[in-house]
Amino acid sequence: MRLSEIENKARKIGIKNTWRFSKKELIRTIQKQEGNFDCFDTPAKKSCEQTLCCWRTDCVK
Repeated sequence: MRLSEIENKARKIGIKNTWRFSKKELIRTIQKQEGNFDCFDTPAKKSCEQTLCCWRTDCVK
């Protein structure tokens, strides 16, 4: 997912000043806001069982 798409998603759920986040930080912030684990691109990705996560394809590359 492109950064601009991620920023739009973040704004829709109320995250402001998206420009100050890196892509990883912004995705993790979105994950927390949505009530999920903030695990994007962490060592946990090696054993991730969140098959329906919308970030999965970017995360497990």
